[in-house]
Amino acid sequence: MTIMNKHDNELAECVQRAMDGYFQDLDGEPAAGVYEMVLACVERPLLEKVLHYAQGNQTRAAEYLGMNRNTLRKKMAQYDLQ
Repeated sequence: MTIMNKHDNELAECVQRAMDGYFQDLDGEPAAGVYEMVLACVERPLLEKVLHYAQGNQTRAAEYLGMNRNTLRKKMAQYDLQ
């Protein structure tokens, strides 16, 4: 079970503001690949911060993220994280 807190709302608001700006900047051009674009912008810093919080312990970081350690390692390789 995920417990929501005030930081979840702050993160959601940040994403909403960023997306508002993104769509405004399109100036009528069609949007494409938005989901992948947002994931690419968010996933790397998320992994970096969680790994730092876990003091580099990949097993613990994977637990914090709610993913398998092998999945974390694959994502670390994808973003060239050590």
